Amino acid sequence: MLPPPAVPGTTGSPATPATPATPATPATPATPATPATPATPATPRWTLRRLVVWVRETFGVACCRETIRAALHRLKLSWKKGKKLLSRADPAKRAEFVTTIQQVLARAQRDEELLIYIDEAHIHQDADMGYGWSVRGERLWVCSSSPGLSAKASFYGLYLYNEAQVWIWDYPRGNGEHTVDVFERLRQEFSERKIRVIWDGASYHRSGLVKEAAARFHIELEPLPGYSPDFMPVEALWRWLREDVTYNRCHNTRDELIANVRRFEAPINRDPVALADRLWVKDTLDPDEEKLRIPR
Repeated sequence: MLPPPAVPGTTGSPATPATPATPATPATPATPATPATPATPATPRWTLRRLVVWVRETFGVACCRETIRAALHRLKLSWKKGKKLLSRADPAKRAEFVTTIQQVLARAQRDEELLIYIDEAHIHQDADMGYGWSVRGERLWVCSSSPGLSAKASFYGLYLYNEAQVWIWDYPRGNGEHTVDVFERLRQEFSERKIRVIWDGASYHRSGLVKEAAARFHIELEPLPGYSPDFMPVEALWRWLREDVTYNRCHNTRDELIANVRRFEAPINRDPVALADRLWVKDTLDPDEEKLRIPR
């Protein structure tokens, strides 16, 4: 028979039972502490190579990757790139915005007001890695001068929906003061037109300085619903810019980067049909996609 367990802090001999204490008056029960939630283990990325090993270890069956691929295809599965679903977006607010944007687009198409989407981006001088042609069997090397993290340029991207044109303006950074300057330049360019700006909820977009300037320049502001970059066509402009300007190319200076961005702007504005197609404006919702979102 095993000896009884020892009481912590004593020898191995059993302790003499203590005299029971007089029960105290029950206190107000304290809120139980919430147990720490263990970290959820990362789900493995089930590549064909891993599935071959899993089948061998689980079922004792040795097969090649092509056999696994054929079996997955028979199950109506395919290998595809994931698409991010911003689950913190509120489906009700997104639906409300769709109703609003449909009315706004209708007014813009009748040229009752000038609709402008505005978004900011910080483009780094270092190269973004992308696909390119190279000699078969050899690696595609891209030279980099390793610019620091601060080696970047900030741009305001403006998509003039009525005109199917984009303007890309460089600034030292995105902030309230520079946003006011953007408003002033817009009003100087379109002195008599009614202007409506659609943009995200960046902190300086909501500042008193910017709101006061918008009222002074008679610019209506229409914020996007939270966590909904899919309603911002300028996001497609930034992807386009990176493909043409920073993919596989390192810029040694900020001025060099800004000059190449300006060269990128001119030719895309010569083909408004292609530009409007690349910067497609979303004005509907996919009900199946919205059902997957978790409102905040």
